[in-house]
Amino acid sequence: MILKCAIVDDEPLAVELLASYVNKIPFMQLAGKYYSATEAMKDIAGGSVDVIFLDIQMPEINGLELSKMVPETTRIVFTTAFDQYALDGFRSNALDYLLKPISYVDFLAACNKALQWFSLVRHQGDAEKSEETKSIFVKSEYKLIQIRLDSINYVEGLKDYVKIYTDESSKPVVSLMNMKAMEEMLPSSRFIRVHRSFIVQKSKIREIERNRIIFGDVYIPIGDSYRQAFQDFIQR
Repeated sequence: MILKCAIVDDEPLAVELLASYVNKIPFMQLAGKYYSATEAMKDIAGGSVDVIFLDIQMPEINGLELSKMVPETTRIVFTTAFDQYALDGFRSNALDYLLKPISYVDFLAACNKALQWFSLVRHQGDAEKSEETKSIFVKSEYKLIQIRLDSINYVEGLKDYVKIYTDESSKPVVSLMNMKAMEEMLPSSRFIRVHRSFIVQKSKIREIERNRIIFGDVYIPIGDSYRQAFQDFIQR
């Protein structure tokens, strides 16, 4: 699936930065760059793009106002330097809200979220296709690596990095990303966070012993703050 996107921001440097990010992501296609909301309206009002990366503070028409003029099928990711707009942004049914300066990791997480959303919408009702995206892309050692969701056993967080353990390799995929961003990339219907440092795939859980999930020689603890949600999952 290829998602067409547009960037709307009155700061040329911000536009070029996000454009460079888009060019690194295989499933994103840049359909237009605009330096004002009025300039963008004529092209995006008809629903020609899937995702708009939209600044909020702009002259004449601001991003919040423009977001109300686009079709419901177009998803908005707000990009702004001011966190006081976050509540208004989510009230506008934004897909995500990125605070400047925007890192590539956060941008990639937002794009994966968009991919998952469109996959769910476009595949809804089609029994032959998955209702979720089948894979995610993560940056590792200056490369983008595609990882199939059904191959993931668990994810371990280490400060600013995550290690993704899969069936396909004895070595984990290491990516510069925090656990919050990783958790948002993974569909909650298939994955559950059981500790501040661990996310596991529900279907891969085989053994539980003394509040620990066993993956071979690895014992994953179930944190106190995640225990109730995990117990609810087990009971279901």
